[in-house]
Amino acid sequence: MSHFLKSLILFFIAGFISSNLQAQNARIKIDLDRTIGEVNKNIYGNFVEHLGRCVYGGIYDPDSPFADEDGFRTDVLEAARDLNIPLVRYPGGNFVSNYNWKDGVGPERTKRLELAWARLETNEVGTNEFMKWANKLGTEPYFAVNLGTGTIREARQWVEYCNVKEGPYYAELRKKHGFPEPHNIKYWSLGNEMDGHWQMGHLNAIDYSKKAREAGKLMRLTSPDIKLIAAGSSNYRPDANPDEWNRTVLEELKDYIDYIALHIYVGNPDNNYYNFMATPLVIEERTKIVEGMINEVMQRTVRRHHTNDPIYIAWDEYNVWYRARSGDTMTGERALEEHYNLEDALVIGGMLNAFIRNAHIVKMANMAQLVNVIGPIFTSKDDMYKQTIYYPLELFANNMHGTSLDVFVDCETYDTEEFYLGLGETTTQQSDVPYLDVSATYQDNNVTIAVVNRHKDKAITTDIISQSGDFDGKLEVYEVNGPDIKAENDFDQTNVKTERKEDIKANDSVVTYAFPPHSITLLKGKIKQ
Repeated sequence: MSHFLKSLILFFIAGFISSNLQAQNARIKIDLDRTIGEVNKNIYGNFVEHLGRCVYGGIYDPDSPFADEDGFRTDVLEAARDLNIPLVRYPGGNFVSNYNWKDGVGPERTKRLELAWARLETNEVGTNEFMKWANKLGTEPYFAVNLGTGTIREARQWVEYCNVKEGPYYAELRKKHGFPEPHNIKYWSLGNEMDGHWQMGHLNAIDYSKKAREAGKLMRLTSPDIKLIAAGSSNYRPDANPDEWNRTVLEELKDYIDYIALHIYVGNPDNNYYNFMATPLVIEERTKIVEGMINEVMQRTVRRHHTNDPIYIAWDEYNVWYRARSGDTMTGERALEEHYNLEDALVIGGMLNAFIRNAHIVKMANMAQLVNVIGPIFTSKDDMYKQTIYYPLELFANNMHGTSLDVFVDCETYDTEEFYLGLGETTTQQSDVPYLDVSATYQDNNVTIAVVNRHKDKAITTDIISQSGDFDGKLEVYEVNGPDIKAENDFDQTNVKTERKEDIKANDSVVTYAFPPHSITLLKGKIKQ
């Protein structure tokens, strides 16, 4: 055979191999035996703070045409119910670090200068009003005590007021206020963001731990079954040392707390889409670092209360927040009113995927916040609309339950440059970011797969492979998308929402689907074993 003919054959063989490699589909493999942990419903929690129009003009607005007999907006309640919210954190946030709960109970309410967000706090809504609202919503409360300017005595007294049926002074005071039965609040946060220099009553890690430990002891002696959440790091600025804070808090409080709380806000101030899409990966990085610290301290502790459960992680503040984060947008009656687009919703989908992929250790998460203030729900006096970030939260909270599966994903990747995660954050640089971001859950023979396609322009054709049996019958398909990545919703238009797509016939172990560009897709069906 001539040299020319050999070269020609090799050329065609190489072209054939290259063509097939380029045509190869992405792959998602589901194996029901490869599990991570049980998804706790509380990862779909939310947050209501006395900040801007979250409470007054948000959940509570007696002058609104939508107000019920207690002044709560029924349109907000209806939209919130559709989010299937299991847990709502209250009353802050930075607000709580100068809050005296006694100002917000009883017939006489004391107006206070609200120092965190520069407004007047009327205290018209307080403990009992919030509990009325929570009961209407059908959600569980999660209270944060003031460990900034507040005392350990005040924290203990609040627990007595809320949780003790009768007898001591504050239990009887609640009854005098018209609430004969205790509120039985299970979750209590020991302060908020105490590592932040912006926090009223800011402490160093040792001093915070001492105060939190003594407050927690008194609170648990008052109500033994409560769960305590320590303030982990919220300060990831370049000059901070969040790992040292978290390590100290875990070491000092390891015998007392049930959770350590972490916070993250990301943004896209440089308008770099692919950098922004990679920000949820930082949640996983920080989760794994803190999980390692938890594992290290747990091998050296004997829990001093009734449970032998490990310490879990609560991401009890997370969201996209960067537009309304400077100057006049930070304070007053219209503070933090972020307006969201499709790319923000995609990032929220990635954050929820990160929580599910770490379901063994992340047992709580609270989107900050519910309405108007960096919220999925936005109101005017006589109208309301659902922001883009509402739809991924609704989709996950109503579908992604059961056991988290360890999913294998094979797809194209990209690298980011070094960039700031958002305002008030450090930098990151991510390598091999998969265009397909995937989580999956399994419950009662139903498998649910959530896929964020980060690619801005390209549909990604993907083979979804069941390694535990055939798909049975069909897969339901739900998609969050919009006309372009900057699409927003408003009072008179819904450009980004969830749509039910055509079902996929699924009677084999492999199903092929093309995930549209800039989309969140949820596939839901059964597997025959």
